[in-house]
Amino acid sequence: MKTAATGLLLVASVIYVIARWQENQGAAAWVGYVRAAAEAGMVGALADWFAVTALFRRPLGLPIPHTAIIPTRKDALGKSLGDFVGSNFLSEQVIREKLRRAEVARRAGTWLAKPENAARVTSELAAATRGAVAVLRDEDVQAVLEQALLRKLVDRPWGPPIGKILEQVVEERSHHGLVDMLCDRAYEWVERNRESLRGLVSKRAPSWSPKFVDDMVGERIYNEILAFAWSVKTDKNHQVRQMLDKFLGEFASDLQNDPVAMDKAEQFKQQVLDHPAVQNLAGSVWSRIKQLILDAAEDPSSELRLRVEGGIRSLGERLIKDDALRAKADGWLEGAAVYVVTNYQGEITTLISDTVERWDGEETSRKIELQVGRDLQFIRINGTVVGALAGLTIHTISQLLL
Repeated sequence: MKTAATGLLLVASVIYVIARWQENQGAAAWVGYVRAAAEAGMVGALADWFAVTALFRRPLGLPIPHTAIIPTRKDALGKSLGDFVGSNFLSEQVIREKLRRAEVARRAGTWLAKPENAARVTSELAAATRGAVAVLRDEDVQAVLEQALLRKLVDRPWGPPIGKILEQVVEERSHHGLVDMLCDRAYEWVERNRESLRGLVSKRAPSWSPKFVDDMVGERIYNEILAFAWSVKTDKNHQVRQMLDKFLGEFASDLQNDPVAMDKAEQFKQQVLDHPAVQNLAGSVWSRIKQLILDAAEDPSSELRLRVEGGIRSLGERLIKDDALRAKADGWLEGAAVYVVTNYQGEITTLISDTVERWDGEETSRKIELQVGRDLQFIRINGTVVGALAGLTIHTISQLLL
């Protein structure tokens, strides 16, 4: 394009020289019109060449003011570009309008509702989960779990909360199921151990006591124990059950109010926490959870991945059909985008100006010229043509009037 524009200037120059020579030789009047057009075409071409060249470099290397604009004013242009982007693209009104027209929630729902896309998202989430779990150091996670769980168990007393829970259980009679099971097991145990219970009588009887007497006494005692166990099992209002309810109620109250009981609960807590199994609880819990996560993330047919994939598809379908949910999602997105541009507009526009500042002036000028130079060379061509037409018009008018 530079060659075409320069070639057109040379053509105008040659025509001018020939026409001028012909005028000096007494040529016809029409030659003057050609000479005027060619002369004005040269002026237009040279003027536009100067204007275009002045954007990128100093014409002919001369230090003419307001030339080489891009290399010398690169930083100012970068700042102006950043301000332009901030004012026209990062304003709250523009962001809200663009997002509303985009209908992001509907498009996202349509995309997520497709099984292949939901599977893809699930796969990406699984890969991200595996990466995150692999990056986490076991000792760091163990320290967090110990801080979050064990330390709180150590710092807080056990007596009052356990007493409160036990009190509520007794009030709601939720423990009766456990009592029933214990009574059933006790009766069954007595039934199975008849000989053992009778043998206790024989072992403790005097040596002079006749054996049949020991057997009679043992049988009598066994029958009484069996009858007692049966009555406790079948009678929901048995005295033993009532005594147990009373004991549990008093024990729950003591755990909350009695310093001695509370102190014993603290001693029991300390014994539990000092146990090696409890000391290694955080590490074992994390190891198990970590392995479960890795196995579930690795297996495409795992229950976790299937549920996640189903949840993603369900979310996509809801975003398509549920207008309220879609409006809420769009509102969240608008709010987040507006928050970012409101609070970080300066940082975003500074990114543009800082980037431009880091560019080399000459290199920047060369790159811009390569991008827009073709259109700029058309300006030179147009300048030559328009100049020639203007010169021809002016010459014609002057001939007619003068």
